[in-house]
Amino acid sequence: MLTSLYVRHLAVVEEADITFGPGLTVVSGETGAGKSLLVDALMLLAGARADSNIVRAGSDRAELIAEFDLKGLPEAAAWLKQEELDEDGACQLRRVIRAEGSSRAWINGRPATIGQMGDLAALLVEIHGQHEHQALLERTHQLNLLDAYAENEKRVEQVRDLALQWREIGTRMRKLSGDDDRGHRLELLRHELSELEKWALPPAELAELEASHKRLANASKLTEGLTGVVEMLDGDSELALRQSLGRAHAELGRLAALDDRLAPLLELLDSAQIQLNEAVDGLERYAQDVDLDPDRYAEVDTHLTRLHELSRKHRLPAAELDAKRTSIQTELNELENAGEALERLSTQRDQLQRDYAKAAEALSKARQTAAKKLSKDVSALMTELGMAGGVVQVSLEPAESTEPDPQGRERCELLVSANPGQPPRPLRKVASGGELARISLAIEVATLGKDTIGSMVFDEVDTGIGGAVAEVVGQKLRALGSRCQVLCVTHLPQVAAQGHSHLRVSKHSEGNSTHTRIEALNTDGRRDELARMLGGVEITRETRAHAKQMLERAQTA
Repeated sequence: MLTSLYVRHLAVVEEADITFGPGLTVVSGETGAGKSLLVDALMLLAGARADSNIVRAGSDRAELIAEFDLKGLPEAAAWLKQEELDEDGACQLRRVIRAEGSSRAWINGRPATIGQMGDLAALLVEIHGQHEHQALLERTHQLNLLDAYAENEKRVEQVRDLALQWREIGTRMRKLSGDDDRGHRLELLRHELSELEKWALPPAELAELEASHKRLANASKLTEGLTGVVEMLDGDSELALRQSLGRAHAELGRLAALDDRLAPLLELLDSAQIQLNEAVDGLERYAQDVDLDPDRYAEVDTHLTRLHELSRKHRLPAAELDAKRTSIQTELNELENAGEALERLSTQRDQLQRDYAKAAEALSKARQTAAKKLSKDVSALMTELGMAGGVVQVSLEPAESTEPDPQGRERCELLVSANPGQPPRPLRKVASGGELARISLAIEVATLGKDTIGSMVFDEVDTGIGGAVAEVVGQKLRALGSRCQVLCVTHLPQVAAQGHSHLRVSKHSEGNSTHTRIEALNTDGRRDELARMLGGVEITRETRAHAKQMLERAQTA
């Protein structure tokens, strides 16, 4: 869920740092105070296009930061890990919008694209209201919501896996049957295999070849350098280390005869002499074994040159060429035995086709049953939400392709008729923002507990309603808040009273400057705000009493 939102220099907001909790949080304020700026901030963090006019006048940039708790959001956590943006369970989205129009984005402190931010936000928060940026308007999301409502997870997974297996076998069969010029492919594979068999090496052998090349290329330097090192250690000069160590050992031996405490140090010199002797012997043997064979160097150099050429040709590191040889050998074997392989693959694909048909049929029946029930439930809720006679139809249409499809044999479209007598139209084409928000609310309440999104935002969901309907809307939002986090911008006291917590947005002018302040209200503050929403400018004892009664009734419901 959303735990905090930081906004700086966004429109009329100079700076605001807001903490959110679970349940239903309502946001209220006078008209023009900037209630919807919180929704705008979340949409910008969800990848919405940024207009430079959104930056507060006189500021060079606006900054937005949202933090989320990933508990109960495994898909979002998995996405972060896949994109290598995970950070010890943290989830922070940050965006900076500059006055000249450019913007930058970060996820968990790492630079990210606006597309990445949008993909992640889609797994974290869902925004409903008078905006087009809503997952519920997308047909794929509608189908996923229907499957979640029907608890089709296992059926969907089975259908998807069978379809993908069927497609994979089809691809292999096309290659084997000659659609890709089988004769030319065979000739090419044989040539590539011949090259790789001659030059490619397993990683360990390649490492030894490279080490050998390095030794051969520097054989003269090695020989000359080793001779100099041996001379320093065991030469005729009085400065040679072996002679100096011998003199030091003899002198310390005489001193140790005078003081037993020097005996351990004398033993150390004994060990040093032994190790020095071994080092000199080893260096001399190495110098004798240094290969000065120019023919061997040419042979190794040619081998490495060919490997580098093959690396460029196959666009692979030299260490992976041996694995490439194995894969080419496998493909060549399949092509050379295409008849048997095609027969085997054809049998497998036919069986997959039968298995898919059976699984897709079971999924279709489950979807049809769920679509009827969901249509009935949402339509009933629309009446409760002040849209009497409104109807929602969950329409299932056959998929265009007759081949096994990972999504199944049908596509979903939510059709809506907001008023009696009007033909149902796709939800994405419904014009009224208020109606769209209430329809979205009805769908979310009907599918309570089925959506995997952790936070839902409803902007002006109560537009055009009042009285008892407004109270029902508030009750439905509160019920939704018992399952997930809900943020609702409202101008109705009946809705605001249902909140588990309450934020008030107010606008203040100081000289030529206007500021918006966002504050969390305590019990008394909530009572006064509800009284203002009920009574307008003048707050009376009666409106306060009414507000207190509304709060008490909502909290005990």
